[in-house]
Amino acid sequence: MKASWHGSLRVRHTLMFGLMFLLAGSVVLGGVMILVQNSMDYSLAVVFARKMEKYSPADNVWVSDAIATDEVSRQIIMDSMRENLLFKGGLTLLGASLAATAGAWWLSGRLLRPLNTITETAHRIAGRTLHKRIELDGPHSEVKSLADSFDSMLDRLDEAFAGQGRFIANAAHELKTPIALSRTLLDVAMARPDSTPQLQRLGENLLAVNLRHERLIDSLLTLARAEDAVTDRRPVDLAQLAEYALDVTAKAAADQQVQVRAQLAAATVVGDPLLLEQLIRNLVDNAVRYNHRHGFVWVQTLEEVRQAEIIVTNTGALISPHEVPALFEPFRRLTDRVGSARGSGLGLSIVRAVAQAHGGDALAIPRPDGGLSVRVILPRGDAARA
Repeated sequence: MKASWHGSLRVRHTLMFGLMFLLAGSVVLGGVMILVQNSMDYSLAVVFARKMEKYSPADNVWVSDAIATDEVSRQIIMDSMRENLLFKGGLTLLGASLAATAGAWWLSGRLLRPLNTITETAHRIAGRTLHKRIELDGPHSEVKSLADSFDSMLDRLDEAFAGQGRFIANAAHELKTPIALSRTLLDVAMARPDSTPQLQRLGENLLAVNLRHERLIDSLLTLARAEDAVTDRRPVDLAQLAEYALDVTAKAAADQQVQVRAQLAAATVVGDPLLLEQLIRNLVDNAVRYNHRHGFVWVQTLEEVRQAEIIVTNTGALISPHEVPALFEPFRRLTDRVGSARGSGLGLSIVRAVAQAHGGDALAIPRPDGGLSVRVILPRGDAARA
């Protein structure tokens, strides 16, 4: 993002240098005019004094007329000199000021180029990934010291985030083992011929709890993977992924009597198919889950020149605009946010994390009559790789 012209450091430096040169040139021109005027006064006084010696001292009338004539001539010469010097000197000063301003603009650009490199790199890092570095070349200077310090800070941040991601992934994998073991034991206990109805109901409840925990762990794994760099990139059609997600959630939509409408146009992007599939499944699953009976869900995919979009809109509870940013935070739910069995609160967090990992973003707009419209924008082709 480039600074506006009135806030640009290069513009301000150029104007400052140009104004300083103009003021300095004006002072020099004024000093030159004073020196020239004093010199001309002295020279003309000497010339006209010698000319006056040729007149006879006894002829008072002619001497007086000659003095008056000489004074007029002297004033005419001084005025002509002053006007000529002021006009030509002013034009010279104006031309030199314009040349100095242009030189200041070029020199400012050269001096500020390392800062522009730092700013552009910071924008790329802030928006997408911590893996990029400035790596500013050149001799040691204040700007290079700033760039090196910024790179060192990024190294520490990258290590911290990578360690956090590894911890989440390792913890999730470690938690999956006892859950899988307990599910196996419950299946064996429920399959025994002498199991009582109470044991069957208890086993079903425990299996439901296990399933919820497995989904939570899978969501944590997906979130940790989405916040890392995307390495597996292939052409993916969002419309096909949306069709699959609609098929998977068709039973849940039928159970809740939610009508699903789709307008799927081919929308190809370059990215990780598994992560993008999880993104769309979360969108559709949230739209069905956080809905009311006899509600509606609209799913649309579209493709533009530089980007592809998927828009999922649903009916549901009224949402205030100030609540929307919190919905993208981990473990924040749309309704009954604490202790809900309807979800882990990671759905939209994963959606935004996956979108940003692919160079895009996710936006949400509450509907006036209830529900939410979530729009995911993903760059296409070479834009995604950049």
